[in-house]
Amino acid sequence: MSSDRTSELKPLNIALLTVSDTRGPDEDTSGQFLEDSVVEAGHRLVARRILPDDIYLVRALMSQWIADPEIHAVIITGGTGFHERDSTPEAVAPLLDKTIDGFGEEFRRLSASEIGTSTIQSRAFGGLANHTVIFCLPGSTGACRTGWNGILATQLDSRHGPCNFSALALRKPDRPYQRVQEVIGQRAER
Repeated sequence: MSSDRTSELKPLNIALLTVSDTRGPDEDTSGQFLEDSVVEAGHRLVARRILPDDIYLVRALMSQWIADPEIHAVIITGGTGFHERDSTPEAVAPLLDKTIDGFGEEFRRLSASEIGTSTIQSRAFGGLANHTVIFCLPGSTGACRTGWNGILATQLDSRHGPCNFSALALRKPDRPYQRVQEVIGQRAER
């Protein structure tokens, strides 16, 4: 959390991930809503992916995005419920340096007015890893709308006060990320 407010928007580089066993690009209305919202808010969409509900695939991609100095924030939609394959919290939580407990609490408070007590079945959560701000939302477009309009639009906006996550995300350390893909030796294939 930072109290560094600015008079002009400092755009963030944002990556979006949809976690779903059933959606492809044409059916991903939640991801499309988030993409449109990110761009309309003046941020840069730097990556968008769809992965199945698989802890290790999600964790692998998230590890790359967290290490990438060009990615300031990640928004994930899907995999936060209680279906046996829902595994976004289990995939992402071990990667976090800190949790943003208030995000899940506020999300459930806001969604209670829309879906009543069913909101307790949401495991929406947020956290920080390597100065990357990460927010995990349910997979429905309505839930993404609630999360974006009620929380993320302001918390990712450098002009919002009294505090926002923008300044923290923009202080992400510059590490030699290209070394992750560097092949060493004559025999290594990758």
